[in-house]
Amino acid sequence: MKRPVIAALLLLAVLIMGTAGYMTIEGWNLLDSLYMTVITVATVGFREVAELSPIGQVFTIAMVFAGVGGIAYSVGVLAEFMIEGQLTDLVEGRRMAKRIGTLSGHYIVAGMGRVGSVVCASFDEQGVPFVVIDRCDDCEAEATEHGWLYISGDATSEETLEAAGLTRAKGLVTALDTDADNLFVAMTARGMNPDLFIVARSSSITSESKILRAGADRVITPNVIGGRRMASSVLDPFVSDYLELVSHSEGVEYRLDTFQVGEGSSLAGRSIRAARVRDVTGAYIMAVARGGVTDSNPSADRVLAPGDHLVAFGTRAQLDALGALL
Repeated sequence: MKRPVIAALLLLAVLIMGTAGYMTIEGWNLLDSLYMTVITVATVGFREVAELSPIGQVFTIAMVFAGVGGIAYSVGVLAEFMIEGQLTDLVEGRRMAKRIGTLSGHYIVAGMGRVGSVVCASFDEQGVPFVVIDRCDDCEAEATEHGWLYISGDATSEETLEAAGLTRAKGLVTALDTDADNLFVAMTARGMNPDLFIVARSSSITSESKILRAGADRVITPNVIGGRRMASSVLDPFVSDYLELVSHSEGVEYRLDTFQVGEGSSLAGRSIRAARVRDVTGAYIMAVARGGVTDSNPSADRVLAPGDHLVAFGTRAQLDALGALL
């Protein structure tokens, strides 16, 4: 049992015993007995209800000691509880704010529900720096348990987004419960950081266009994706299992990743064949995107240019090697 509860029960027990004692010893009514108990325990020095008998005087002396001891213990526990709690929250809050203040190029997750928690777990698994925003106590406890940076606040508020480092962030995932909230977060975040990449959750297809107009770069409707995934699993389970294997890295060596060809890259201006990407890194280039057009099956003669976006397949080490070249 927690000490504050013990302290409260102790004071209650003193009041009950004192009231019952005066009623029994002096024959007073309930109100007079309770009044006498309170002024005795509190040592306020008010006059007695009536003249005390010798036994009543002895009982009052015992009540004074019991009351003073009980109050001292209770006040000490309460003060310790409040001070320690406030200091802990203050220190932890400052430590969290300091860690968030050092971040740049990180991601923000607004909402830690069923969708948001999966996003956080994926970011954590891949070592991606991120901050999660929510307002529920259970979410904060879970985030603390996992060691995630957490801000308790309203994600639709500019102050909260600013505290999460939105102006320095690379991307935002808004996965709040309602489409209206996700739309508002997307609109607010876009105004604060025009270069931010925003992915928003939607509960219905009809809301997707509105959220996109509000500023989101991508809108994901989980129930639609889930339905398509179920249909794919039934119609072609082997392909579905393969895509699941390469797109989710938990316990799996191979994965898909994206890269951009840099200006100073040794691959710029060379074909995939001439660059010997597969031989040098071990990774496969699955697709090349340029100017909004994606070549999903590039030939070996495809020349890579600065700014091209590549989708590659391989192990973490192979993809890291490709990233170094790019």
